Amino acid sequence: MGDRTNRTEPNTQKPAGDLAERLGELRDQIDRLDEQIVRLLNDRATCALKVGKLKSDAGMETYQPEREVAVLKHARDTNRGPLGAGAITRLFERVIDENRRLERLADEKE
Repeated sequence: MGDRTNRTEPNTQKPAGDLAERLGELRDQIDRLDEQIVRLLNDRATCALKVGKLKSDAGMETYQPEREVAVLKHARDTNRGPLGAGAITRLFERVIDENRRLERLADEKE
């Protein structure tokens, strides 16, 4: 039984400056990705509004549960992680809910 207090451990930590720089780079990358996500979400919403308008003009029901199931399946099938299928489902359910809310607001304005 050796005394662990006498052992020297290798210092695997990076100096604070390197850590701060790397964190800054990663946070900048996250900000750029967030900007892309916001842009894509708005593009998706615009497209969903157009679909809703076409369906409304044609007298079709705007809510089609089978399409929602297909959208969620497609999102899960294209997922390569690290987010799990459940996380992808929850995120896309929220996106779909917000798009549906946007469609209702657009219908109220007409």
